Amino acid sequence: MTASSAHAEHTAGDGRATRWTGHKARRRAEMIDAAIEVIEEHGLEISVQLIAEHLALPRPVVYRHVGGRAELDALARRRILELLLAELLPALRPDGTLKDAVRGAISTYLGWIDRHPNLHRFLGDAAPQGSVASLGGAGREVGGQLADMFAASLARFGIDPARARPMAFGVVGLVDGMVANWRAEAQPVLSTEQVQGILTESVLSLLEGNARSLGVPLHRESLVADLLVAPEAAPPPEARLR
Repeated sequence: MTASSAHAEHTAGDGRATRWTGHKARRRAEMIDAAIEVIEEHGLEISVQLIAEHLALPRPVVYRHVGGRAELDALARRRILELLLAELLPALRPDGTLKDAVRGAISTYLGWIDRHPNLHRFLGDAAPQGSVASLGGAGREVGGQLADMFAASLARFGIDPARARPMAFGVVGLVDGMVANWRAEAQPVLSTEQVQGILTESVLSLLEGNARSLGVPLHRESLVADLLVAPEAAPPPEARLR
Protein backbone atom coordinates (compact mmCIF):
# COMPACT_ATOMS: atom_id res chain seq x y z
CA MET A 1 0.00 0.00 0.00
CA THR A 2 1.40 3.39 -0.97
CA ALA A 3 1.61 6.27 1.48
CA SER A 4 -1.06 8.17 -0.46
CA SER A 5 -3.52 5.24 -0.44
CA ALA A 6 -2.89 4.65 3.27
CA HIS A 7 -3.57 8.30 3.93
CA ALA A 8 -6.77 8.16 1.85
CA GLU A 9 -7.98 5.08 3.75
CA HIS A 10 -7.17 6.72 7.10
CA THR A 11 -9.02 9.89 6.06
CA ALA A 12 -12.05 7.87 4.94
CA GLY A 13 -12.00 6.05 8.25
CA ASP A 14 -11.92 9.34 10.13
CA GLY A 15 -14.85 10.58 8.05
CA ARG A 16 -16.91 7.51 8.84
CA ALA A 17 -16.12 7.86 12.55
CA THR A 18 -17.14 11.51 12.49
CA ARG A 19 -20.40 10.71 10.70
CA TRP A 20 -21.15 7.92 13.18
CA THR A 21 -20.40 10.19 16.13
CA GLY A 22 -22.71 12.84 14.67
CA HIS A 23 -25.42 10.23 14.10
CA LYS A 24 -25.17 9.05 17.71
CA ALA A 25 -25.33 12.62 19.03
CA ARG A 26 -28.46 13.31 16.94
CA ARG A 27 -30.07 10.07 18.07
CA ARG A 28 -29.26 10.86 21.68
CA ALA A 29 -30.75 14.36 21.34
CA GLU A 30 -33.92 12.88 19.79
CA MET A 31 -34.28 10.53 22.73
CA ILE A 32 -33.82 13.29 25.28
CA ASP A 33 -36.45 15.38 23.47
CA ALA A 34 -38.73 12.34 23.43
CA ALA A 35 -38.18 11.83 27.18
CA ILE A 36 -39.22 15.43 27.81
CA GLU A 37 -42.36 14.99 25.70
CA VAL A 38 -43.22 11.81 27.62
CA ILE A 39 -42.69 13.62 30.95
CA GLU A 40 -44.94 16.46 29.77
CA GLU A 41 -47.66 13.90 29.01
CA HIS A 42 -47.21 11.29 31.75
CA GLY A 43 -45.49 13.13 34.60
CA LEU A 44 -42.98 11.27 36.77
CA GLU A 45 -44.30 7.84 35.78
CA ILE A 46 -42.06 7.42 32.74
CA SER A 47 -39.98 4.50 31.54
CA VAL A 48 -37.55 3.60 28.79
CA GLN A 49 -40.36 1.53 27.29
CA LEU A 50 -42.62 4.60 26.99
CA ILE A 51 -39.83 6.55 25.31
CA ALA A 52 -39.13 3.68 22.90
CA GLU A 53 -42.82 3.53 22.02
CA HIS A 54 -42.94 7.30 21.56
CA LEU A 55 -40.10 7.03 19.02
CA ALA A 56 -41.39 3.77 17.50
CA LEU A 57 -38.05 2.12 18.27
CA PRO A 58 -37.11 -1.14 19.99
CA ARG A 59 -36.18 -0.59 23.62
CA PRO A 60 -32.58 -1.92 23.14
CA VAL A 61 -31.92 0.90 20.67
CA VAL A 62 -32.79 3.46 23.34
CA TYR A 63 -30.52 1.71 25.85
CA ARG A 64 -27.71 1.68 23.27
CA HIS A 65 -27.75 5.48 23.01
CA VAL A 66 -28.60 6.67 26.53
CA GLY A 67 -27.77 3.77 28.84
CA GLY A 68 -30.17 3.00 31.66
CA ARG A 69 -33.04 4.90 33.22
CA ALA A 70 -30.80 6.79 35.66
CA GLU A 71 -28.69 8.22 32.82
CA LEU A 72 -31.78 9.09 30.81
CA ASP A 73 -33.31 10.89 33.80
CA ALA A 74 -30.10 12.88 34.34
CA LEU A 75 -29.95 13.90 30.67
CA ALA A 76 -33.63 14.91 30.71
CA ARG A 77 -33.17 16.99 33.88
CA ARG A 78 -30.17 18.77 32.35
CA ARG A 79 -32.19 19.63 29.24
CA ILE A 80 -35.20 20.79 31.28
CA LEU A 81 -32.92 23.01 33.34
CA GLU A 82 -31.53 24.53 30.13
CA LEU A 83 -35.07 25.25 28.91
CA LEU A 84 -36.04 26.89 32.21
CA LEU A 85 -32.92 29.05 32.45
CA ALA A 86 -33.21 30.09 28.80
CA GLU A 87 -36.48 31.81 29.74
CA LEU A 88 -35.66 32.90 33.28
CA LEU A 89 -32.16 34.38 33.07
CA PRO A 90 -33.03 37.02 30.42
CA ALA A 91 -35.88 38.16 32.69
CA LEU A 92 -33.31 39.09 35.35
CA ARG A 93 -31.68 41.71 33.16
CA PRO A 94 -32.26 45.22 34.50
CA ASP A 95 -35.11 47.07 32.87
CA GLY A 96 -37.45 49.72 34.29
CA THR A 97 -38.07 50.03 38.00
CA LEU A 98 -37.12 47.51 40.67
CA LYS A 99 -40.81 46.63 40.99
CA ASP A 100 -41.03 46.01 37.23
CA ALA A 101 -37.94 43.79 37.30
CA VAL A 102 -39.09 41.70 40.27
CA ARG A 103 -42.62 41.30 38.95
CA GLY A 104 -41.32 40.39 35.46
CA ALA A 105 -38.90 37.73 36.74
CA ILE A 106 -41.52 36.14 39.01
CA SER A 107 -44.13 36.25 36.24
CA THR A 108 -41.70 34.51 33.86
CA TYR A 109 -40.95 31.76 36.38
CA LEU A 110 -44.59 31.13 37.29
CA GLY A 111 -45.60 31.27 33.63
CA TRP A 112 -43.06 28.55 32.80
CA ILE A 113 -44.40 26.39 35.65
CA ASP A 114 -47.99 26.89 34.45
CA ARG A 115 -47.04 25.77 30.93
CA HIS A 116 -44.81 22.88 32.06
CA PRO A 117 -46.10 21.61 35.43
CA ASN A 118 -44.77 18.09 34.92
CA LEU A 119 -41.31 19.32 33.90
CA HIS A 120 -41.18 21.50 37.01
CA ARG A 121 -42.24 18.55 39.18
CA PHE A 122 -39.72 16.25 37.51
CA LEU A 123 -36.92 18.75 37.96
CA GLY A 124 -37.68 18.97 41.68
CA ASP A 125 -39.11 15.63 42.77
CA ALA A 126 -37.10 13.21 40.65
CA ALA A 127 -33.65 14.75 41.14
CA PRO A 128 -31.14 13.00 43.43
CA GLN A 129 -30.00 15.09 46.41
CA GLY A 130 -27.30 17.57 45.38
CA SER A 131 -27.89 17.11 41.65
CA VAL A 132 -26.68 20.10 39.62
CA ALA A 133 -29.49 19.52 37.10
CA SER A 134 -32.35 20.22 39.50
CA LEU A 135 -34.38 23.09 40.89
CA GLY A 136 -31.50 23.56 43.31
CA GLY A 137 -29.19 23.92 40.30
CA ALA A 138 -31.53 26.52 38.83
CA GLY A 139 -31.52 28.33 42.16
CA ARG A 140 -27.73 28.41 42.26
CA GLU A 141 -27.58 29.81 38.72
CA VAL A 142 -30.20 32.48 39.41
CA GLY A 143 -28.75 33.26 42.84
CA GLY A 144 -25.30 33.74 41.34
CA GLN A 145 -26.62 36.20 38.75
CA LEU A 146 -28.61 38.11 41.38
CA ALA A 147 -25.56 38.19 43.66
CA ASP A 148 -23.51 39.82 40.89
CA MET A 149 -26.21 42.46 40.35
CA PHE A 150 -26.60 43.13 44.09
CA ALA A 151 -22.81 43.37 44.51
CA ALA A 152 -22.64 46.01 41.75
CA SER A 153 -25.39 48.00 43.46
CA LEU A 154 -23.73 47.83 46.91
CA ALA A 155 -20.37 48.83 45.44
CA ARG A 156 -22.07 51.83 43.85
CA PHE A 157 -22.89 53.02 47.40
CA GLY A 158 -19.51 52.09 48.87
CA ILE A 159 -20.82 49.04 50.76
CA ASP A 160 -18.95 45.74 51.03
CA PRO A 161 -20.24 43.64 48.09
CA ALA A 162 -19.75 40.47 50.17
CA ARG A 163 -23.16 41.25 51.67
CA ALA A 164 -24.78 40.65 48.29
CA ARG A 165 -24.60 36.87 48.22
CA PRO A 166 -26.69 36.16 51.35
CA MET A 167 -29.28 38.68 50.15
CA ALA A 168 -29.45 37.09 46.69
CA PHE A 169 -29.85 33.55 47.95
CA GLY A 170 -32.35 34.73 50.55
CA VAL A 171 -34.53 35.95 47.68
CA VAL A 172 -34.12 32.64 45.82
CA GLY A 173 -34.94 30.64 48.96
CA LEU A 174 -38.06 32.72 49.60
CA VAL A 175 -39.36 32.19 46.06
CA ASP A 176 -38.50 28.49 46.01
CA GLY A 177 -40.13 27.85 49.38
CA MET A 178 -43.38 29.64 48.55
CA VAL A 179 -43.67 28.07 45.09
CA ALA A 180 -42.89 24.55 46.39
CA ASN A 181 -45.56 24.87 49.10
CA TRP A 182 -48.11 26.19 46.61
CA ARG A 183 -47.44 23.52 43.98
CA ALA A 184 -47.55 20.74 46.60
CA GLU A 185 -51.24 21.42 47.25
CA ALA A 186 -53.49 18.89 45.50
CA GLN A 187 -56.05 21.63 44.86
CA PRO A 188 -54.26 25.00 45.12
CA VAL A 189 -56.42 27.63 46.79
CA LEU A 190 -54.51 30.56 45.29
CA SER A 191 -54.34 31.36 41.59
CA THR A 192 -51.07 31.99 39.75
CA GLU A 193 -51.87 35.72 39.71
CA GLN A 194 -52.40 35.77 43.47
CA VAL A 195 -49.15 33.91 44.14
CA GLN A 196 -47.35 36.28 41.78
CA GLY A 197 -48.67 39.26 43.74
CA ILE A 198 -47.67 37.78 47.10
CA LEU A 199 -44.21 36.84 45.86
CA THR A 200 -43.61 40.22 44.25
CA GLU A 201 -44.58 42.07 47.44
CA SER A 202 -42.53 39.69 49.61
CA VAL A 203 -39.37 40.01 47.50
CA LEU A 204 -39.70 43.82 47.27
CA SER A 205 -40.18 44.06 51.04
CA LEU A 206 -37.11 41.89 51.61
CA LEU A 207 -35.00 44.04 49.30
CA GLU A 208 -36.25 47.32 50.75
CA GLY A 209 -35.72 46.11 54.31
CA ASN A 210 -32.15 45.03 53.62
CA ALA A 211 -31.46 48.29 51.81
CA ARG A 212 -32.71 50.31 54.79
CA SER A 213 -30.50 48.36 57.19
CA LEU A 214 -27.47 49.15 54.99
CA GLY A 215 -28.34 52.79 54.43
CA VAL A 216 -28.96 52.30 50.70
CA PRO A 217 -31.62 54.62 49.23
CA LEU A 218 -33.41 51.85 47.38
CA HIS A 219 -37.15 51.54 46.96
CA ARG A 220 -39.45 49.71 44.61
CA GLU A 221 -39.75 52.64 42.20
CA SER A 222 -35.96 52.98 41.86
CA LEU A 223 -34.68 52.49 38.32
CA VAL A 224 -32.62 49.30 38.23
CA ALA A 225 -30.17 50.84 35.74
CA ASP A 226 -29.43 53.65 38.22
CA LEU A 227 -28.76 51.17 41.01
CA LEU A 228 -26.19 49.38 38.87
CA VAL A 229 -24.15 52.44 37.83
CA ALA A 230 -20.45 51.65 38.12
CA PRO A 231 -18.87 53.10 41.30
CA GLU A 232 -16.62 55.48 39.35
CA ALA A 233 -19.66 56.85 37.48
CA ALA A 234 -21.75 57.39 40.61
CA PRO A 235 -21.96 60.84 42.26
CA PRO A 236 -19.74 61.31 45.34
CA PRO A 237 -21.39 60.80 48.78
CA GLU A 238 -21.52 64.53 49.52
CA ALA A 239 -23.41 65.12 46.26
CA ARG A 240 -25.98 62.47 47.20
CA LEU A 241 -26.58 64.20 50.55
CA ARG A 242 -27.52 67.55 49.03
